[in-house]
Amino acid sequence: MKEKIKEILSNIVYWMYQKHILKNQIKVQSVDETIEELVHTDKSLVRFGDGEIIVLKGSNIKLQQTTEEISDGLKRIIAYPYDGLMVSLQGIFDGVEDYQEQSRKFWKEHLFFCRKIYKKYCNPERIYANTSFSRFYYVFEDKEPCKGWIEKIRQIWKGKNLVVVEGTKTHNGVGNDLFEPAESVERIICPSSNAMRVFDDIVRACTAYPKDRLFLLSLGVTAKFVAEALFLKGYRVIDIGNLDMEYEWFLHKSEKKVPLPKHGIEGIEANREAGYTEYLMQVKNRVGVE
Repeated sequence: MKEKIKEILSNIVYWMYQKHILKNQIKVQSVDETIEELVHTDKSLVRFGDGEIIVLKGSNIKLQQTTEEISDGLKRIIAYPYDGLMVSLQGIFDGVEDYQEQSRKFWKEHLFFCRKIYKKYCNPERIYANTSFSRFYYVFEDKEPCKGWIEKIRQIWKGKNLVVVEGTKTHNGVGNDLFEPAESVERIICPSSNAMRVFDDIVRACTAYPKDRLFLLSLGVTAKFVAEALFLKGYRVIDIGNLDMEYEWFLHKSEKKVPLPKHGIEGIEANREAGYTEYLMQVKNRVGVE
């Protein structure tokens, strides 16, 4: 009964936005526009999904316990304070008709519960990037554009020396060709949960690299703060979130959110047994993990 009431109320609020009874001041690029800007400029990007908004509100999520300092930091970053550090939001404010049914329901309910948060902390003078550049597959009803999107996304790091900063189980690009266009790939492995506890150590490990490196972050809430810190130090950094998982679903034409076996592998011995020799060779630093 509660679920039905929630669905009805979220549909009413969504309808009010569509009819302009509730005014939307938040502007979000299309997926194409976001990818084009990342391909043709040297801008950095930090992404906000539903999890970051929950933490911003002061609540915990599975992989990050919130603190007042973390919540306040997210409020600062979502306000889009820097010209060269793009901030992305989910493109839900002008409609979710392009989404498949389950995603439409989820994001309508998210908008119902969080619309006042966006209104309070987002900057109406900015045009936000689209978080779906890295969630380019599952959410959309029409999968036809996905191939073109991922081909363009992979061009962002063509010929670049990458440093991938990720959790212990993430394995970005392992078992697929996501990073094939890159000149080289090195990795910094960090805790999969509550990585903010070693934030300073992560930044220190990253800044040991020269500024010609392109940093790709896949580190949940912590990625927002690492991205900001590296950007302010003159590095280019892109928070890619779960791009690799979406790419795997795209490659396998998955109709559901299926778990990836590589996400169950953790530790040097387990990775060696899985045959991830190249991955282990790419790992140059481990921060806060064995």
